[in-house]
Amino acid sequence: MANAVAVLEPGYADYSTEEKVLSAHALKVVPVAAHQDAASALQTINPLGVMVRERAVTSGLMEVCPDLRIIVRYGVGVDNIDLEAAARRRIYVANVPDYGAETEVSEHALALYLAVQRRIPARDREVRSNKWGIGQAALIPSRENAVLGLIGCGRIGMATARKFRALGFARVLVFDPFLSGEKATAENLELTDLDSLCRLSDVVSVHAPLTPETHRILDARLFALMRPTTIVVNVSRGGLVDEAALAAALDQGRIFGAGIDVFEEEPVRPDHPLLSTPNTVLSDHTAWYSERSVAVLQRNAAAEISRVLSGEPPRNWVNRW
Repeated sequence: MANAVAVLEPGYADYSTEEKVLSAHALKVVPVAAHQDAASALQTINPLGVMVRERAVTSGLMEVCPDLRIIVRYGVGVDNIDLEAAARRRIYVANVPDYGAETEVSEHALALYLAVQRRIPARDREVRSNKWGIGQAALIPSRENAVLGLIGCGRIGMATARKFRALGFARVLVFDPFLSGEKATAENLELTDLDSLCRLSDVVSVHAPLTPETHRILDARLFALMRPTTIVVNVSRGGLVDEAALAAALDQGRIFGAGIDVFEEEPVRPDHPLLSTPNTVLSDHTAWYSERSVAVLQRNAAAEISRVLSGEPPRNWVNRW
């Protein structure tokens, strides 16, 4: 199939936004459904571009696409794409860091924190079960002059810090080797090491990219440093947290609760330990979403393909050679 761009699903409700952006190149947008074998479908399509959210784009998939020129990740993280294999084949890989989801993701982090802190899902279940006045039987710790700990502090982390400060959090500790002291001072953030952050923070919120260095950066040793009143929030990548260790810490009451939007394997398997842990609020990798953010994301992703087909490098080129 000539002049096509493939979308590896799960994707979006429709692709009219991408089709409009790519209309100047007379490109057809062809979805590859989640149940389809990606290699067979891509071999048939032979796309000039591939757009993807969560599915893995391996060297093998690239090999069945001889005319492939660019892979675009709908979003920021590119850990599901073999960047080195793409570079060897001179296939551009681009992401879309500028779709404005810092508002949505930071808002979701705050919502997860509040739901866990105030035990909202449990209160809802109990009211619906004709239970009332639980009160002090389900303790809620005070957060007056509380401390927020951020693991990673890019645009989303900064937005999260501002929202938590509006709730009265007095300090924001940050572990981020890439954040300069000057920038931290300007934003009233305190740079610290990971151990100190886990010991001192009332809420530990994860906002780092997933790399070999950050894989399961929150592990059993660090959960052991946290206090029984600590809440863990992850709206970044599931692989940043050792989920079995987190479940053990929750089950044993070593931390107060967790709000989790992302998992190392998605969708979540039915026997996942976090599905049954106490005071745990889960969502389905939806922190990034709003009607506005998805429209901008689809448009900006398609624009990267348009640039490459016009003879330009992508604006957000992540596998430079």
